[in-house]
Amino acid sequence: MTNISYPKLEPLKILEGQVALITGGSSGIGEGVVKEFARSGAAVAVNYSHKADAAEKIAADIVSGGGKAIAVQADVSKEADVEAMFQKVIEEFGTVDILVNNAGLQKDAAFEEMTLDEWNTVIGVNLTGQFLCARAAVREFKKRGIRPEVSCSAGKIIHMSSVHEVIPWAGHANYAASKGGIHMLMQTIAQELAGDKIRVNAIGPGAIKTPINRVAWESDEAYTKLMELVPYGRIGVPEDIARTAVFLASDYSDYINGTTLFVDGGMTLYPGFRTGG
Repeated sequence: MTNISYPKLEPLKILEGQVALITGGSSGIGEGVVKEFARSGAAVAVNYSHKADAAEKIAADIVSGGGKAIAVQADVSKEADVEAMFQKVIEEFGTVDILVNNAGLQKDAAFEEMTLDEWNTVIGVNLTGQFLCARAAVREFKKRGIRPEVSCSAGKIIHMSSVHEVIPWAGHANYAASKGGIHMLMQTIAQELAGDKIRVNAIGPGAIKTPINRVAWESDEAYTKLMELVPYGRIGVPEDIARTAVFLASDYSDYINGTTLFVDGGMTLYPGFRTGG
């Protein structure tokens, strides 16, 4: 793959004193968010479904570096798991100030070959999981109220969506439907909860260099093909998403509510039309 220069930035401690729960935090984008939140001063709960060793190592590394972190298991598609996860985080850190609804997966198939299990599994984790976690977070935010010493809002929810909340994706009907659902879930609860000083936004990643999509960037041929979809000319990295999440979780973005920020190098600009269509 062609060598790419990525920005190197020092973190600001703009989340000092806050507690963040990141679902799906043991790898990929979630891992990047966990580390950037810790670098920005937050105590972090690293949720995982199956990768206990990875989540526990991430948490241990943060603690050894002087931060605060725990690993917490939950299948976000299961109500009892989500409730137990929030209880554990609150017992450990006292509250939750920020939820990053990141856990997600793909089970791809041509539409006529997609099984009901493939559909339900993706919708269950990607959409129902975000509903369950957001609901638990909102209950905690309303119970606690604003902590003015750490933030001017009562709580922040960041939904991890995708460019595919607006770009159709053949062969991925379940995934695209889940991301479109996230968009309206996010906007609806942002509208409903704004008066409670709870901010709800989303991030729509484009092509990000993570293990789940290795086949799309690992070889020079695949990478060149991928770049036909990215006007900015480079693949994203988890830090690109993580820094956006830190911004949305901080008071620097206090007047941003009900918005999806696409972090995609211009993928949503439909680059196939650069030459006039």
